[in-house]
Amino acid sequence: MADHAATQNHKGSAEAAGQSDPGASRRDFIYIATGALGAVGAAAVVWPFVNQMSPAADTLALASTEQDVAAIPEGQQITIFWRNKPVFIRHRTQAQIDAARKDDAAALKDPETDAERVKEGKEKWLVVEAACTHFGCVPTFGGGDFGGWLCACHGSVYDTSARIRSGPAPTNLVVPPYEFTSDTLVKIG
Repeated sequence: MADHAATQNHKGSAEAAGQSDPGASRRDFIYIATGALGAVGAAAVVWPFVNQMSPAADTLALASTEQDVAAIPEGQQITIFWRNKPVFIRHRTQAQIDAARKDDAAALKDPETDAERVKEGKEKWLVVEAACTHFGCVPTFGGGDFGGWLCACHGSVYDTSARIRSGPAPTNLVVPPYEFTSDTLVKIG
């Protein structure tokens, strides 16, 4: 009993003198260390689940594609694939460019000028996704009344700037994000 009373007196006099219990600081350290270790452990468990949601390297490779357009003759187009979708790259003739510009003033279902659909200084190149905006069929060039594309599935007609002119398609053929990285190299995506 006497030892217990002496210990209590010592604690009381240490607290009164502004000193804290040395056991309390060790206890605080253990709590902080345990919490930090728990947080690191939780992060180690959660990280594989978060990381598996990132796209794979082969998917990232499809995010963009480059095409050299130097070999495409004027008046012709090629079809390439970007993100598993067909894309037309058309080398337009001056007559096709003039027709598209003339049609800028026409009553369009989805109003957009030819200049908004091509890159400045590269007006002869039109890059559009090759999927009709009605049901996704691939239109063919040279059909319809406007000298552009015709979707044979349901009769949507596009002009030389790939703008919808008649038929059930609600919008123009989509212009994907693209840029010219050189005079003849176009990067899509």
